[in-house]
Amino acid sequence: MFGKFIPGPPIDDRVFWDGLSSRMRLDLVSRGETFLGYEYPPLPASLYMDFSLTGNRTRFEDRYFARRRALASLVLAECANADGRFLSGVIDGIDAICGEWGWQLPAHNSYIRDSKQFALPDAKRPVLDLFACETGALLATARHLLRKRLDAVSPAICERIECLLDERIVKPYLESHFWWMGNGDEKMCNWTPWCTQNVLLVAAALDLDEKMLRRIIVKAAYGLDRFLKDYGDDGCCDEGAQYYRHASLCLFGAIEILDCFDPGTFSFVYREPKIRNMALYIFNVHIDGPYYFNFSDCSPIAGRAGVREYLFGKAVDSPELIRFAVTDWAAQEDKTLSEEISLFYRLQAISHAQEMETAYASFAQAKEDLHSDQDIWYPSVGLLVSRSNGFCLAVKAGGNGDSHNHNDTGSYTLYKNGLPCVIDVGVGTYTEKTFSSHRYEIWTMQSAWHNLPTFGTFMQKDGAEYKARDVRYVSDETGCSVSMELAGAWPGESGVKSYIRCVRFNKLEQSVVIEDIYDGKYPPVMSVMTSLEPIVSEKCVLIGSLARIGVDPPDASITVEAVELTDPKLIAAWSSRIYRVKIAFTDRLVLRIK
Repeated sequence: MFGKFIPGPPIDDRVFWDGLSSRMRLDLVSRGETFLGYEYPPLPASLYMDFSLTGNRTRFEDRYFARRRALASLVLAECANADGRFLSGVIDGIDAICGEWGWQLPAHNSYIRDSKQFALPDAKRPVLDLFACETGALLATARHLLRKRLDAVSPAICERIECLLDERIVKPYLESHFWWMGNGDEKMCNWTPWCTQNVLLVAAALDLDEKMLRRIIVKAAYGLDRFLKDYGDDGCCDEGAQYYRHASLCLFGAIEILDCFDPGTFSFVYREPKIRNMALYIFNVHIDGPYYFNFSDCSPIAGRAGVREYLFGKAVDSPELIRFAVTDWAAQEDKTLSEEISLFYRLQAISHAQEMETAYASFAQAKEDLHSDQDIWYPSVGLLVSRSNGFCLAVKAGGNGDSHNHNDTGSYTLYKNGLPCVIDVGVGTYTEKTFSSHRYEIWTMQSAWHNLPTFGTFMQKDGAEYKARDVRYVSDETGCSVSMELAGAWPGESGVKSYIRCVRFNKLEQSVVIEDIYDGKYPPVMSVMTSLEPIVSEKCVLIGSLARIGVDPPDASITVEAVELTDPKLIAAWSSRIYRVKIAFTDRLVLRIK
């Protein structure tokens, strides 16, 4: 007999709900009160089809996610107060979401990976994408929490949820193959653990027979194995810090559920060094405050750590990750995750709040920094992270075949005193173009907008074959360095015979030196991206009052280009303007940053 996984205490567990702190109960109820009388925004077929006609994602998705945030908040408010005030809003939300054409996003409405999306969902062939699975988990968890209260109104409510979960989640999962489920050596990404965790949440909430549950468990375990095969033993997430929370953290969530089904069968993996390394990745790429080293489709503001990271840290016995998660959790105002659509994550946050408070009280007495000066080298992705006396440096020496890839092989990022000095711009709001054959027409994806050279009109190309070669990492008591041959990151017609880059972090003299040696056909122009306004002075560039970049040769031509940002996602990271310093040189360029 399989065991049970319980996502959280149901409403009738008044010992739990009445035992919440007065502030947390007030937060939950106040958030629910903002949705009293809420009219769930309509999602007509014409709005679903908008993506296939215009490529715009946000018009549909804004309403789609607003519905789910409202329902999650109303469910938790009813659990906290148990006075029936929020129940009609919950029922209206269930009705609205159950009545949708399909739960998959328009941008994901296809059956074959990277193929064109259909204009509308096919009711007979549901697509299991990230948010169909998220929606299934939301409804399954809502049913679990409020089942007795909903049945008292009408058994038809929960019956409708159960019917749709069977039609739109369980049967497609068992009877169809979607690319993210894994097939041999096919490359997986964050979709695999993210979808799998939510399918398992649905399976945990429903009264499935043993045979069906076994089939789900076996298929889930296979998919997670396919996901794990694409990680190096060093645990580096090639999708970046933001996607860690959908990749490694969802893997952790899935393992926890599986181990409740069959206690002890799955939790042994926490003793594996690879799993521990995957857990610690988010700690290692954290810089200071809200900032993370970002590459691929990742923002430097990658979100605060909290209960999920803390629980993963406990599972792999990592004091560093535990302390980081607790400290970051304490710095955030919204401890009930009011903007989350996942009831599961919100329940985790609520259930462990007191434990986090207690842990933070013990850490608050400690004075040492979260991060040591130890270098982190991830050979599987070619990523170096190094810190010392206020400097935080990251160098990416991998290739252009990563998931969510930007053409940024050989680029570097530098922070000083917790502030951005030389930046990776990140990614704007997703559109149809973002995941299409026209992806690299988007400027933020191009090497010319990373800290890399352009040769005439030639920029780096996308694809696993466009990569750094002869990568060498060295570390000693004076600092560290990584060198690489980058010629292979540009297409053959660029005329690049050799481009050797060496990035050295001299920790004794507190400087970062980037030395480039070039042999090729076209004159190179280096880009250096900054968020602070650069001032060109004699033989150097001043990055605000934060840092100075010495330029050798001193007669190199230097210009500064201001870039006005209009995309909301980029503005959230950098405000309204960033800058590109362009340095024309011939065969050698040395930048010394102090």
